[in-house]
Amino acid sequence: MPRIQRWGNSQGLRFPRHVLKEARIEVGDKVEITVENCAIVVRAMGRAGRKHTLEKLVAKMPNQYKPVEEDWGDALGKEAR
Repeated sequence: MPRIQRWGNSQGLRFPRHVLKEARIEVGDKVEITVENCAIVVRAMGRAGRKHTLEKLVAKMPNQYKPVEEDWGDALGKEAR
């Protein structure tokens, strides 16, 4: 069962993934929090960061753009096997 936890000077509650999915709320979304009849109610207010699409971003790229491979140095973890 979820519990209210202290995070710095605030308190927080983690929502199980299935609850957010059923409420159609994703990480980063704006929410409204109210109290109704001694119950905390969380309502989705809108999607955050969803104003861009891949198609729109690619369309803004200059025609002369040529991708290049960047060297980030040696692998540090398990990504190189």
